[in-house]
Amino acid sequence: MKLLNSIISVNKWKKSTKRVAIFVIAALVVALVLAIINPPQSRMMNSASAELKKMIDDEKDSERKRITITYNDLGVISYIAFSSSGKNGLKETYLGFAGNVYAADEGIANFTGLMVNYTYRMLGCKENLLHGVKLTLLLTSTSMFIGFILSIFLALGKVSKNKFARKLSGAYVFFFRGTPLLIQLFVIYFSIPGIFGFAWRGLFDSADPEAVYKGAFVAALISFSLNAAAYCAEIVRAAIQSIDKGQHEAAKALGMTYTQTMWLIVIPQSIRRMIPPLCNEFVMMIKDVSLVFAISLMDITTISKTIMTSEGNYMVFIPALIIYLIITAILTYIFGKIEEKLSIYE
Repeated sequence: MKLLNSIISVNKWKKSTKRVAIFVIAALVVALVLAIINPPQSRMMNSASAELKKMIDDEKDSERKRITITYNDLGVISYIAFSSSGKNGLKETYLGFAGNVYAADEGIANFTGLMVNYTYRMLGCKENLLHGVKLTLLLTSTSMFIGFILSIFLALGKVSKNKFARKLSGAYVFFFRGTPLLIQLFVIYFSIPGIFGFAWRGLFDSADPEAVYKGAFVAALISFSLNAAAYCAEIVRAAIQSIDKGQHEAAKALGMTYTQTMWLIVIPQSIRRMIPPLCNEFVMMIKDVSLVFAISLMDITTISKTIMTSEGNYMVFIPALIIYLIITAILTYIFGKIEEKLSIYE
């Protein structure tokens, strides 16, 4: 009966994966077609009114800049905005989609244009890894990886027979789980340099224009890694202690040491049981990373807040919300499939 259930589960998993694969391939084909026929920047530029074109041509022979041109290309859809300074300033916006260029000065087209512009900036397109979605994903994945490695040692310390190791690991977990993550970030970013007389930006070349952001990234990485280690340690500890004690007794009967038993018998078996809560912790970490706005790291939240402050448009939080939702949905789906795969033969 157990074998039959396993076979049924495998078949369901294969069918579900096949449907998803077909959907993803179809979406990629549609996106590729839209990207190929999407109007190029030159055509978008030619959509400007005759008056704006004349001003752009006149500006080429002048050192004075009167026209601001914003061009954002998301592959399947593009956005361009022209604005001129002066008393009688002009402003025109256009959308490029499905091979056509549409005026986007009002209505749904204007709303769509704003969403494209804000999304482009939050994704960190044509920017380095310290911008937008790239920073959020990089900081989350790196912090979780480092935190998980540390958590294994903390968990082993908590279940150790050594009293000092238990107390030390317990104190670490208690401290980082018992204090707010934002305060931990402030202490590491502001207080630690003040105590020891250094600056995070000093870790990098002073001539590097990104030195401040790189320093802030290192401080955030340390904060989130230490915090993740405390939470993951409890997950690992629970998984280790869920393994039947008979496994320990059998290993001891075979002459294996405590360390050998843990690394060769217990931990490999407990990995399956760690996966679901670790995946949940990863998703939670993505949302916690938004706290880096407090040290001006340019993640999704910081960029949206900056845009709102400069342009006074609160609609910027809509694409930010959608981006977070899409990232979370994709990761939740992937982690769900991993959990299904690992639980098939249980």
